[in-house]
Amino acid sequence: MSEEPIPAPTQDRPWEAIDDHLEASELSKAAKVLDGLPGEEQRLAMAHLSGRSQATLVESLTPENAAELLERLPEAQAADILEDMSPEAAADVVEALPEETGADFLREMRAIESEALLAELDDPDEADNLRELTSYQWDTAGGLMTHAYAAFSETSQVGDVLNELSEEAERYADMDVQYVYVTDSEGLLRGVLRLRDLVLTPRSRPVAEIMLQDPVHVSVEDDFEKLRNTFEERNYVGLPVVAPNGLLLGAVTQKAVREATAEHQTEDYLHSAGILGGEELRSMPMLARCGRRLAWLAPNIVLNIVAASVIAVYEDTLQAVIALAVFLPIVSDMSGCSGNQAVAVSIRELTLGLIRPTEFLRIVWKEGILGMINGFVLGCILGTLAAIWKDNIYLGLVIGGALFLNTILSVLLGGCVPLFLKRLKVDPALASGPILTTCTDMCGFFLVLNLASAVLSKLT
Repeated sequence: MSEEPIPAPTQDRPWEAIDDHLEASELSKAAKVLDGLPGEEQRLAMAHLSGRSQATLVESLTPENAAELLERLPEAQAADILEDMSPEAAADVVEALPEETGADFLREMRAIESEALLAELDDPDEADNLRELTSYQWDTAGGLMTHAYAAFSETSQVGDVLNELSEEAERYADMDVQYVYVTDSEGLLRGVLRLRDLVLTPRSRPVAEIMLQDPVHVSVEDDFEKLRNTFEERNYVGLPVVAPNGLLLGAVTQKAVREATAEHQTEDYLHSAGILGGEELRSMPMLARCGRRLAWLAPNIVLNIVAASVIAVYEDTLQAVIALAVFLPIVSDMSGCSGNQAVAVSIRELTLGLIRPTEFLRIVWKEGILGMINGFVLGCILGTLAAIWKDNIYLGLVIGGALFLNTILSVLLGGCVPLFLKRLKVDPALASGPILTTCTDMCGFFLVLNLASAVLSKLT
């Protein structure tokens, strides 16, 4: 019996055509198929190719086209592709990328591969700049800054600055220059020039006379929260970044801080869902993905065993009133939902700088009142349903009372745990969920079974 022919790739699955061309070493045809796809489809096609095929395809493109493609991909995926490419080809692509984007990709790469890539760059100064950027934490001022800025000596005249800006207009246009920085002979930041002042000032006048002295700046070591607060308070397009001794190192833009904010939100979402170690994509190696997930799932086995042990202690009560088994997961789940709401609000307020990690009393007061109100409403609803179902008012009081108390406890924990973890320098989005789940389950089981044991004769 003859084998059925393999169907030809359809327009809905362009990656099949790309893969066929790559297997046949028809690199130009594969590149042509990719080039004919819109940006969204290019990302989709790349996600369906193997890692080796991705690297082969990118190597077949011009450095400019390859750089444009990698900028459309998630950073983790782009870094994996660069690692799979030859250092020479990867270096050509990085040279075509904006400096800060190239630094982001290099930061995601393994140290050996990134250093091999940097060694192949044609411009040693560019390599040094990238090494400097990758040496800082990605969300600090040093990690977000760019070396693409305009700076002139305080001994310059207005005409010198205008001539330089005009003659190198194309280079400065790529920098998105909004301000011109003024430095002394040692490179220390002395002032900032507004373009309007430059244009409306006689060309023979020294820039030192019209510059704004002691300009607002950020330190290279400033963390993300300080950066975000600075830009929210002052609404600058960009700010100079200086070393502790005042040396001008670069500039950080409002756009870069906004992008970092979005990345933080994505990271918090992944952590809250138990995805550790950064972004996970299904095109990544299977063992690496398994390890990242198990790092969160395995400890949860222990936590769940702790919660379930409460049931074992009250096994006799549970056997005597089997109806309790129906309500145990409801009480713990409803309380957990209330607690997760409190966690979300605390993490959001910490992110926005609306609360300090030491303000536990404020959280207890605000969440305690809310927990009593919501717990009373939810307890009445569930307790009434339990009483009607079994025609037993005591069962309703046990279930309703347990839900009432556990809701108060869960919102207090949910509100305070992120603050406590923040003080310990632990990511609140990562650890709050497992802690809250264990506590609400354990306390929910304990409250239901303990209250039931107290009125056991009324329930049987």
